This record gives sequence, C-alpha cells and structure tokens, in this order.
Amino acid sequence: ANRTVKDAHSVHGTNPQYLVEKIIRTRIYESKYWKEECFGLTAELVVDKAMELKFVGGVYGGNIKPTPFLCLTLKMLQIQPEKDIIVEFIKNEDFKYVRALGALYMRLTGTATDCYKYLEPLYNDYRKVKVQNRDGEFELMHVDEFIDQLLHEERVCDVILPRLQKRFVLEETEQLDPRVSALEEDMDDVESSEEEEDDDEKGRDPSPEHHRRNYRDLDRPRRSPSPRYRRSRSRSPRRRSRSPKRRSPSPPRRERHRSKSPRRHRSRSRERRHRSKSKSPGMIL
Repeated sequence: ANRTVKDAHSVHGTNPQYLVEKIIRTRIYESKYWKEECFGLTAELVVDKAMELKFVGGVYGGNIKPTPFLCLTLKMLQIQPEKDIIVEFIKNEDFKYVRALGALYMRLTGTATDCYKYLEPLYNDYRKVKVQNRDGEFELMHVDEFIDQLLHEERVCDVILPRLQKRFVLEETEQLDPRVSALEEDMDDVESSEEEEDDDEKGRDPSPEHHRRNYRDLDRPRRSPSPRYRRSRSRSPRRRSRSPKRRSPSPPRRERHRSKSPRRHRSRSRERRHRSKSKSPGMIL
C-alpha cells in the first residue's frame, strides 16, 4: 500500500516518494489519516480529498504528527498523476487549498521552467489561508506568500525542496520571457486608456477654452446674480427714479384755471359796460 506505482517515472533521478524525508515519510505511513483516508486513492479521488482540506501545514507536535495536507502530498507523489491534472489543480480558483496542493507538487516534481510558468501567475492571488505551525497553532498567510516561499525558500511544509535554477539564467538562455507584474500591466492599461481619452477629446473639440466653457455651462448650476451685479443695477438712473427713498422732491405743478374770486368778476363786468357806452353815441349818429 505504501509502494510507488509501477509505471511511475523517476523525479530528479530518484523515487518520487523519496523527496520527503524518511522520518517524516514513516510518520505519514503510521498516521490515522493515511490509513483511513488515503488508502486506495486514485488521481480522480485525490481531487475530492483535496477539496476537503481546511489548512496548510507539515508536521506538528512533539511526536511529529503529519497534517492531511502533507499526507495528500505524499499520496500524489506515490500515484504520480498526469501533468494536466496538476495544472488544473493550480488553475482552480474556487478552492484555494487545492491550488496550494497543486503548487507544492509542481514545485517538487516540475522543471524550473514549469515552476516559473505555472506558479508566478499565482502572485496575483491574495486570499488568506490557514497554516498550522510546528506547535499545532494556526496562523494566517496569503496565497501569494505561500507561492513566494515555494520559489525562494529551501524548505516548505517540512519538505526539502529541490534546487531551482535562477530565473535570470533562464531568461538569458531564452527559455523564459521576462516577468511582467500585475502592477505594470495595470499601469500600461491606465496609460493606454488616458491616451485614448485624450484622442477622443481632441477629436470632439479642438479648442480647450470652448470645451471648458461648455463644461461650465452644462455641469455648474445656474446661480442668481451676484450682490455686486445687483448693486450696479440699483445705481442706474431708471432704478433710482423708481426707488421711493431716493426720489427728489419735484416742484408743484402749476394748474391753469380761471379764478373764481368776486373781485375779478366785478372788474370784467365794468369793462363790458364801458365798451357798451362808448359804442352807443356812434350808433345814434
């Protein structure tokens, strides 16, 4: 039950199970999880067990107890699933512990080119995972931190990792393209979008002043006249003439009408009599 499958290929010139140290491998064979949950597992059934994982870890406690994560790692080394299955483990976005299990297996068995090719994209995964330390206590870690440990540290989950060729060496031999981080891609997208917006604005309105005036007319609310504008209007002659406070006293209009005093009436009657007397002798002659 603990033997490697017959058609398994050697990894890094040795039996795949030998990538785990003998003392830890023995503890795994003696663990309850290995005997009950890992017995008779195939490549298809390993997926179901990986979906049930709740944390990442190696061994813990004074008597070196293995975690289910480490037991499944050894089981995958024993049955040696195909590369396509491991790639699907890594690309799985729904179950982060399935992704972590596939990443560890790829780091143990894959070439340097495959490790950089399939693990570096996981730097963009910032989900939290639980990690059980040697004392049996749980800690929080992000997926990208776990991937960084796989690519740069010598031991992860109490398993010694094979030596990994430096990335710049693979770039110099043109086996690997220079890595472009997600931040650089976002900056390029922002710059390209800004250039497109500038081109669209230039095509719509060549005059920036006209565009600024239209923006002000469309977006700014219409306000009532400012106090200064009101004062200037109140000082106009027309406005001043209507104001009751500033109206200058106009002279009284002189009305033309006949006086009805008795003295003036008597003087006119005398003139009529005198005219009638002066005309009467001439008429007799």
